[in-house]
Amino acid sequence: MRLRLPEERPTEPPTGYKIAHPVLSQDGTRGGFTGVSLGGALPYGVLADASCVYGLRHRPPHRRCGCGFHCVHDRAAAEALLCTAEHRAAVLLEVTVLGRYLRFERGFRYARQRVRTATIGPCACGTVAGALADAGWGRPGWRALASTCAACAHGRPSLSLAAFARLAGEGLRVIAGTRDAGQVAPLTGADDLGVPELVAEAALLQARLDWFQTQLARLREPGQGGGPQG
Repeated sequence: MRLRLPEERPTEPPTGYKIAHPVLSQDGTRGGFTGVSLGGALPYGVLADASCVYGLRHRPPHRRCGCGFHCVHDRAAAEALLCTAEHRAAVLLEVTVLGRYLRFERGFRYARQRVRTATIGPCACGTVAGALADAGWGRPGWRALASTCAACAHGRPSLSLAAFARLAGEGLRVIAGTRDAGQVAPLTGADDLGVPELVAEAALLQARLDWFQTQLARLREPGQGGGPQG
């Protein structure tokens, strides 16, 4: 006879941590995330239900399948995944585990989740990120985003962290993290933005304006198509 573990009935949904890449829909109206493992082919929203990536007709998480959302119990364990080269551009998510779940030694496999907080890493130059810019890759119908500062945004399509939070919806909080995990500057999707958030928005707009002025100056130079040629 095979013994089964007792069924859990928690008083409140468990909390877990995972990493993912932020994505923006092709039409620019929705924000979401895509995973870093097998389920990465299926982007999801802030509040989402899992589906079997193998196309089997059962409800995730099935005991004899690997389907369902995955997360770990410990925040530090999720942060450690960001150290690997292939995951440096990912973000840290704090999620609420909803619906049916299977508990393992290091985490959960579960049917439904709500992303509560997304912590965005610093720009590639080391500066605290003020925006998310086109990362140069994506999934069908979705463009992947990567953290960037105002100076490095250049002419790439980008949006502020507050704008991404608004597009993702469902009360998502987006936090700009630094290389020191203990220092963060929150940027949320609320309308009553504070001084730090407005400064970040202004810096991003200034960077875009500088880039446009540079391009206009180049067009006005002789031989660059800015005037009649002899």
